[in-house]
Amino acid sequence: MAVTLADVARLAGVSPATVSRVINDSAKRVNDDLRERVLAAVAHLHYVPNAHAQNVARPRQSAVGVIVHDVSDPYFAEITRGLQRQAWDHDRLLVICNSYRDPERELAYVALLRAQQVHALILAGSGYHDDDFTDRLNAELSAYQHAGGRVAVIGRHRLVGSAVLPANEAGAHALGLRILGLGHRRVGVIAGPRTLTTTTDRLTGFRRAFTDLRVALPPERVVHADFTRDGGMTAAAALLDTDPTLTALITLNDSMAVGALATLRDRGVRVPDDISVTGFDDMPIARDVTPPLTTVRLPLVEMGERAMALALGNDPLPRSEPAEATITWRSSCAPPSPERSP
Repeated sequence: MAVTLADVARLAGVSPATVSRVINDSAKRVNDDLRERVLAAVAHLHYVPNAHAQNVARPRQSAVGVIVHDVSDPYFAEITRGLQRQAWDHDRLLVICNSYRDPERELAYVALLRAQQVHALILAGSGYHDDDFTDRLNAELSAYQHAGGRVAVIGRHRLVGSAVLPANEAGAHALGLRILGLGHRRVGVIAGPRTLTTTTDRLTGFRRAFTDLRVALPPERVVHADFTRDGGMTAAAALLDTDPTLTALITLNDSMAVGALATLRDRGVRVPDDISVTGFDDMPIARDVTPPLTTVRLPLVEMGERAMALALGNDPLPRSEPAEATITWRSSCAPPSPERSP
């Protein structure tokens, strides 16, 4: 038979209300002697508090709502690891929701999590180029903040709350200079969805590198696709069909790069002998593919940890923290072969 709060109260010799205040860490003070008696009774009876009742009793909830595009995506899986580490250290429960890059679903999840009175909300994914959606989401988040909730985002958004900002543009610019510095001039770019700010930032960085070195990047050498392995496969095939003499493929995330490698392997194109390939993010798979992938490293786990720290912090004003991007050079890149050089 389950032990009840009333059983604890009888053993401790106190009222059920006193037991509730101790267990739920109520703002109403309980003297040390009574507190020790209650805790001793809880331990003796192996009492497990009812989580639903605690949520009703506590003025601030222990859960943190997290909205990601897709937690099965390696990018978001790494960020979630960081979120979970910080949540565990602060005795918080994560409620993770997948939006699958559907703005309306994202809005619905924010409303649901507000109704659950979570302590904080974290949006861990790219912003959208959609003013109407952004305004509606800001209205939801602002109302949540005014009620005492805290908001943090990862990525470039035009939203209220604190932010962890990965250096997408700077990282892309640095890698673009390295690739062009090897002598590549016929370069194809596999970009992400046009609607996402992450795509814009990374593509802007690469375009800036081409401009700095006065290298042309014709529109037909940029193909937009989903940030997935299948997206990378399809885009790589389209680029090679348009220009089979390309000497480098730049992809805007590692999953797309893995797809591009698969297309090249199927066509008998050697990497890096015939063509160089780069990724972005430095997900764990980047070092395990053949050949290991040159990529831009973002500290994904750390980004999750920092976003959770911002969400659980006590700063009265929103803060923005940059996340540095660095190049991880591996064997998927080399100078163009003499017969393919411009």
